[in-house]
Amino acid sequence: MKPSAPKKNLWIISLIIGILGIVGHFVQIEFISQYSLWLLIGGFGLLAIGTTLKDF
Repeated sequence: MKPSAPKKNLWIISLIIGILGIVGHFVQIEFISQYSLWLLIGGFGLLAIGTTLKDF
């Protein structure tokens, strides 16, 4: 299995989700702060899936 670069849209979505998770940890935002860890894990997971699967 060879890793490949994720598509640009997936990379941007993963980046936004990860940034929301980091910001939600430091700034009290109602919904985002409750799930900041899961947002960060989800963003990283999406990026990992995008590099593992070829056309994702």
